[in-house]
Amino acid sequence: QVQLVESGGGLVQAGGSLSVSCAASGWTFSSYVMGWFRQAPGKEREFVAAIKGSGAYTTYADSIKGRFTTSRDNAKSTVYLQMNSLKPEDTAVYYCAASRGYYSTGSYPRTMSEYAYWGQGTQVTVSS
Repeated sequence: QVQLVESGGGLVQAGGSLSVSCAASGWTFSSYVMGWFRQAPGKEREFVAAIKGSGAYTTYADSIKGRFTTSRDNAKSTVYLQMNSLKPEDTAVYYCAASRGYYSTGSYPRTMSEYAYWGQGTQVTVSS
């Protein structure tokens, strides 16, 4: 049974840091591109970051570039999102997701439809 379980998140003041983890089970973790999305109240879910199976290649949305970092530990089947210099507009439910598709060099899955499996989401709230 394929499963993604997120942990972390919470409440932090603007300028602070938080980390979110996503543990996977039920498949060959290293074969999947892992992505992060977020959904703020009243808004559509948006792409945040993605990391390829090897962990060597990542891409980020412009809104969080330079502040967020995603990484993965394939031995632990876990992907991480480290969020620094948080802003109130980063407040959202954060989701991890897994994509089984093949993506050539420089190409990444950035839309929800490209991801087959999703975590339950975890709340991140940034106070001003």
